[in-house]
Amino acid sequence: MGHPTSFSWQRFVALVVKEFTQMQRDRLTFAMMVGIPLMQLMLFGFAINSDPKHLPTAVLLTDHGPQARSLVQAIRNSGYYDIVGTVTSQSEADALLDRGEVQFVIHIPEDFSRRLWRGEKASVLVEADATDPGATGSAVSALRTLATSALSHDARGPLGGLVTPPPPLDLLVHARYNPEAITQFNIVPGLMGVVLTMTMVMITSLAITRERERGTMENLLSMPVRPLEVMTGKIIPYILVGFIQVSLILIASHFIFHVPMAGSLALLYVVTSLFIATNLAVGITFSTVAQNQLQAVQMSFFFFLPSLLLSGFMFPFRGMPAWAQAIGEVFPLTHFLRAVRGIMLKGNGIGVVADHLWPVAVFMVVVLFIGMKRYRQTLD
Repeated sequence: MGHPTSFSWQRFVALVVKEFTQMQRDRLTFAMMVGIPLMQLMLFGFAINSDPKHLPTAVLLTDHGPQARSLVQAIRNSGYYDIVGTVTSQSEADALLDRGEVQFVIHIPEDFSRRLWRGEKASVLVEADATDPGATGSAVSALRTLATSALSHDARGPLGGLVTPPPPLDLLVHARYNPEAITQFNIVPGLMGVVLTMTMVMITSLAITRERERGTMENLLSMPVRPLEVMTGKIIPYILVGFIQVSLILIASHFIFHVPMAGSLALLYVVTSLFIATNLAVGITFSTVAQNQLQAVQMSFFFFLPSLLLSGFMFPFRGMPAWAQAIGEVFPLTHFLRAVRGIMLKGNGIGVVADHLWPVAVFMVVVLFIGMKRYRQTLD
């Protein structure tokens, strides 16, 4: 039977109808085609902000004079700083910065008001968590502007000369953990989490769907194995692959990008082990839900995209609105980035890192539970 030589509108319409029918039957793929663009629109339109404001700030206030209080109020009114509390010692300030609970610590010395009354310049020290340079740049620039205008309403009488340049405040900015604002110090450690999320979830999401499409799933189901044994058996080989990826990134970060390793390398690998296992559990769970490999890849991308955008890897985490931060806190990548950057740049130990590990562990347990339930349904 030969091929038709002329174009037939009847055959063309029939093929179009056939494709729409097939698309309607594959509801997951159709949902991804609609859902992914909508998700990108919402995230880029509402959640992403390269000019973060309302950054948590602590104040080390040893001068309680009117000029010091005026400066604190001006900093609060700027919109860039949310003063979440005061500290009484440098060690307390260091602890808040190490744990990432505040972005800035502002030191107002005890001779602040006295120096202003004498017509001398007063110094203010600002310590910034500069692990992400993009999160601090605009706020520091705004603070430099405040140095000129913050005390203008108090500049009367003996202080009248302060309203003219030069500004009465000498602003000293100490960018901690990344004093030269080198972008690679923030990006390269984060790449470990991004690479592991992308590869581990996508590769393992194809594990069971590949066997189903190749017809070997029946042999696996006929074996006397439990769901947990199947899932862990498929996860273990990829853990080694994940460690190889992390090792290559660490070697490159040290010899090519010169990223410091202030903390424990062993602790970094322990944190990485939990993160790899969590991503592999997500991939295996996706493979039990997806009907084919295309759906598995689509689901992996649907998980990877918000993880990437809401974790603080590409955009400052604190620049996002509260609802986006709440969603970002769910993803393991968010906590892994904080832990890895804390170990490499801040030298954090297990006491600080543990605060970022338990959310990852809870996420893994929940995902494994869902995956095992789905796998039992497959057995039935």
